[in-house]
This record gives sequence, C-alpha cells and structure tokens, in this order.
Amino acid sequence: MPKRLAFFIACLLLSACSQIPVHPTAPPDPYPDVAMETTLGTFVVQLDRKRAPLTVENFLNYVNTGFYNGTLFHRVVPGFVIQGGGYTTAYVQKKTLVPIPNESGNGLENLRGSIAMARDAAPHSADAQFYLNLVDNRKLDPRPDRWGYAVFGKVVQGMDVADKIAAVPTSKVGPFDQDAPLTPVVIRKAWVLPKSTD
Repeated sequence: MPKRLAFFIACLLLSACSQIPVHPTAPPDPYPDVAMETTLGTFVVQLDRKRAPLTVENFLNYVNTGFYNGTLFHRVVPGFVIQGGGYTTAYVQKKTLVPIPNESGNGLENLRGSIAMARDAAPHSADAQFYLNLVDNRKLDPRPDRWGYAVFGKVVQGMDVADKIAAVPTSKVGPFDQDAPLTPVVIRKAWVLPKSTD
C-alpha cells in the first residue's frame, strides 16, 4: 500500500474515533445499601463510602463475589455484638483477601445498629468478618493512645433481626469455646440493593 494512501486511511480512522461520543462514568453510590438474608430474617445496612472508602470497597467485593453466602454468625454476645462473615456452616474459616488498612477515626462511632470490621489485636488485620453493634459500644472507638474498630455503615432496616439473632442460645460449638449459637444462624445471601430512580 502506498505511503500516502496508508497515511490518508490512518487520518480517516483517527477522525472517526475522535467523533465517537464519550459518556462519563457515573460516580459510585456514596451510600450503597446491602441486604443480608439470614435464617432468622433479613436486614439492610447502608454503607458510608465517603467516610470509609477502603472498608466499603472491601466489603462490597466480598458481597459481590458471593463470599458471605452460606457463612455463619458465629459469635453472639447479648448486650454487645453479633459477629459473622468468616466461617462456613461446617465451621471452617474461609480464605480471605489481604487485610485492609484500619479506617477507624473516620467520624463514625460504634453505636447501636452500626456495622464495623472485626479484627484481631493488630490494628490493620480486618479482612471479611464484620459485626453489628447491639448497643452503644464507644469503648470500641479509637482513642489517642490506640486504634479503634472501623465503623463503615449502619442498619437501616431489620434491626429487630439482629436482636433476634442476639437472643439465640449460645455455648461451645465447633472451634469456639463460647458465644457460638447452638442452632446455626446462617447468612443465606448478601446482595447490593438497586437504588430507586424516583
């Protein structure tokens, strides 16, 4: 092909491409809602992407990949928290992604109905497990001398389901020495709710 012709064709292609309309991508929802259907009912949490962006993205990744489906609320402490999202119904701990940075101190507090990340003693060790605060647990918030537990949303529907879970009998079950429900409380499904267009 002659060089002039090749150059002409290339110019035509560039011109055509430059005229293709580009539609800007909509920004992610700053407050996505996630529903969790359990064996004792369904509750909905509203996440706060503005104050806890890394934690919310991490949680949504687990939700969207189906990680939480079929996991247990394995720790139930009335007057404190219910914790889940890490163990199968066979009491096997699921393999997770790498831990995330601790976003406690973002202005969100461990108040009744809030959802926060569970972790071990290391401040940046949270991965998939989360808990719901059954009461105001300000002792879990950060202080100048220590890290806290990162809150990243709140229950906006179905707090009565959390209270129902909190009322189940617990004891030593599987690998847990205490606080495990005698009758398994299973997260059947977790999914992101579509936003209303009204």
